[in-house]
Amino acid sequence: MSATIEADICIIGAGSGGLSVAAGAAQLGRKVVLIEKTRMGGDCLNYGCVPSKALIAAAARAQEMRDANAFGVKSVDPDIDFSAVMDHVHAVIAEIEPNDSVERFEGLGVTVIRAAGEFIGPRTIKAGESEIKAKHIVIATGSSPFAPPIPGLNDVSYLTNETIFENRARPDHLIVLGGGPIGVELAQAHRRLGSAVTIVEADALLNRDDPEAVEIVRARLKKEGVALREKSKAVRAEQTDGRIRLTLDDGAAIEGSHLLVAVGRRANLSGLGLEKAGIELDGGKLKLDARLRTTNKRVYAIGDAAGGLQFTHVAGDHASTLVKNILFKAPAKRRDALAPRVTYCSPELASVGISESDAKKSGTPHQIARWSLEENDRARAERDTQGFIKVLIGKGGRILGATIVGEGAGDLIAPWALAIANNLTIRAFTNMIAPYPTRSEISKRAAGAYYTPSLFSARTRRLIGFLATFD
Repeated sequence: MSATIEADICIIGAGSGGLSVAAGAAQLGRKVVLIEKTRMGGDCLNYGCVPSKALIAAAARAQEMRDANAFGVKSVDPDIDFSAVMDHVHAVIAEIEPNDSVERFEGLGVTVIRAAGEFIGPRTIKAGESEIKAKHIVIATGSSPFAPPIPGLNDVSYLTNETIFENRARPDHLIVLGGGPIGVELAQAHRRLGSAVTIVEADALLNRDDPEAVEIVRARLKKEGVALREKSKAVRAEQTDGRIRLTLDDGAAIEGSHLLVAVGRRANLSGLGLEKAGIELDGGKLKLDARLRTTNKRVYAIGDAAGGLQFTHVAGDHASTLVKNILFKAPAKRRDALAPRVTYCSPELASVGISESDAKKSGTPHQIARWSLEENDRARAERDTQGFIKVLIGKGGRILGATIVGEGAGDLIAPWALAIANNLTIRAFTNMIAPYPTRSEISKRAAGAYYTPSLFSARTRRLIGFLATFD
């Protein structure tokens, strides 16, 4: 017999976005029900951000051993225990798991139901033996890897980001189908850990990023031995005698021991009974307004389920938007355009705001200020000078966007995200004092470069000459 639960908020999905809404609402005294059919913590903790960055960290240590000669330290070829590397990855997950656990959220007063959730009415969810009637419902179901319709792919044992961290045998040759952020990060990590790696990408590598910045990443991948097949489509997949063979559209074939499919992700919306709640789709995606409301104004969507940028920090910001909307009754809107984007390869590639190509396409008036890491003393000291910062500046010195490629770019982009979110001008960066010697100096130097033409112009020299008469 079904039990009926009355709630203020019911959340379907215990990933980063759903957990943030649940924690915030519960601590503000609301009755919250959280539904999760698989693992608490969702993709980020179990299959995405956390394990991938742990793997990347291990791979970086191996690469440092190879590159030590430049510092007067003898380089050595690292002896890699791939299974132990995966032990490290899962140990990091285990360390973070308590933050996302059932016990923690029940301790906050959240009712956690471990079952699949499905709408059976506009404001009612069926989950296991319970029916939840809620004033507000949040769809936070995340996304899953997309498998392209390549003939033979369904007959091949391939990996995705949801399964690759369970693989404890180092691939002899990993074929990565997809040259986006996930594909590039995992390709480089496996290459550094001793696997042969080939990336197959139908378009250009990291094609949503600044091409000039991508070229720095491309050169590093090639230098480290990652084989790149760009502008190449896979037309057939086969598996024989434990080996996987991809045939490309130019007739070439690539054979490897493992295949990672990393061509994108799709929102998890099937099986939710959306039609029973009056929730409409548009092109297979949820139809949402700026406040993240579906066509049923009592039902919201956040994170990957909401479409758009698929980042944990975007899901977190969506959660903040919902808390404002639902609990504080403030008409907050989604702010995806303010979110920084980072690919955690080496060198890292980070950006925020609009790109140079975006500005040109839209006809947005802009100037570009830039600075190279080759001119940065900290980068020189660490023998890692590949990279630069590029800043787009609009009328009145307004910051439109920034791209950074280089060591630590994901950290260096943060002040630019702050500036854009708060409508700061480029003068904010010339006003700051950057610590020396740090890579953060490139932000101040780029800002200074913006003013260089006017600062050292003939007009300014005449002004200085006039002022000198008062000495």
